[in-house]
Amino acid sequence: MNSTDNSPELSGIGELPAGRPPQTDFTDGLDYPRLGSVTFRRGTLTDNQEATFAEHWPRLGKVLDDELIDVDSWFGRSGHPTILEIGSGTGTSTAAMAPVEADTNVIAVELYKPGLAKLLGAVVRGNIDNVRMVRGDGIEVLARMIPEKSLDGVRIFFPDPWPKARHHKRRIIQSGPLRLIATRLKPGGVLHVATDHADYAEWIDELVQVEDLLEFRGWPWEDAPLLTDRQVITKFEGKGLDKDHTINEYLWQRTDAPNP
Repeated sequence: MNSTDNSPELSGIGELPAGRPPQTDFTDGLDYPRLGSVTFRRGTLTDNQEATFAEHWPRLGKVLDDELIDVDSWFGRSGHPTILEIGSGTGTSTAAMAPVEADTNVIAVELYKPGLAKLLGAVVRGNIDNVRMVRGDGIEVLARMIPEKSLDGVRIFFPDPWPKARHHKRRIIQSGPLRLIATRLKPGGVLHVATDHADYAEWIDELVQVEDLLEFRGWPWEDAPLLTDRQVITKFEGKGLDKDHTINEYLWQRTDAPNP
């Protein structure tokens, strides 16, 4: 895997450049979602959020680049399990779960700054010490910033279902991301996915056995080695429940097989 472009020079705290971002060139023949152009609305943070971002982001946040994350250094402790949450949104469940699993390092990945600003505010107000944030696309963060066999868990809660058929190729649950996630998980590590979109659930059902490095554990799994109770209803989950949507959850465990 090689990045097709160098990381662009960034300006401003936590800012990403607009336009088409650099994307990793995967050569394993599997299916990966590809980003289109990315645009960001300006002026979406309140003055207080801007002040909080300026003060705390340099310590608690990173922007997508090609430097592997040193978890022990970033969290200021060693020997603790680490979970990557892809698409943390506004961080409602992230901030609620973190105190329940204070022994675990949680890295929340989100592309949009307003969501990260809300999570950052909750972390600061709640004096939550075990959450860090990365601004960027989850696939790129996995490929370019996360060492192999370094994660105890990956969470993907209510990913964008891309409901139109022509957009299905943008869905994050595909053969390529499942392989990438598997390589970043330690043997025994857990992937936890939740969706309330019926068509997306059918899509995932077809992929539960596609990755040899991931053993499908179904749902629920009482012996899961990490927290699988999401503690609170997320914003997107609440909308789904209001429409009588069924919540489908999936758990996989990284096998002991060597990387192919």
